[in-house]
Amino acid sequence: MVTVAVYPGSFDPVTNGHVDIAARAASLFDELVVGVYDAPPRRLLFTTEERYDMMCRALAHLRNVRVEKYYGLTVDFARQVDARVVVRGLRAGADFDYEFEMALMNKKLAPELEAVYLMTSLDHLYISASRVREIAELGADTSNLVPPHVTVALNRKFRKGE
Repeated sequence: MVTVAVYPGSFDPVTNGHVDIAARAASLFDELVVGVYDAPPRRLLFTTEERYDMMCRALAHLRNVRVEKYYGLTVDFARQVDARVVVRGLRAGADFDYEFEMALMNKKLAPELEAVYLMTSLDHLYISASRVREIAELGADTSNLVPPHVTVALNRKFRKGE
């Protein structure tokens, strides 16, 4: 039996932490589908297409990973791609509280899905997409936080280096 997992998120932008979680999840499951959420309930820096393209480039080296855009409930997306597992990354206590609530709701909506949480690597513990956006906007170097093509995209968004 092939085990498909989904790794959902807004990925605004994709960080080295996201890439690390995806790579580790890809080593655990037969197939990993990274779901770039199309309409999160918050304002985004990058469009869905930009986030999708950045994620595709960031994960191109992983053979058993594909990236898809989705809209609606994550559990519906998981069912659509025949996933049995939802993968999430955890950085700290605040992540746990949020993810615990989400896992309980997802279990209520889709009891057949299991949630698997991967602890963030120490190298990426302090990285979050919101912090990356903030420091990029303030002119700091993001090259050690995100893939190179994402640094270029951030610089372009904030009109640095043009």
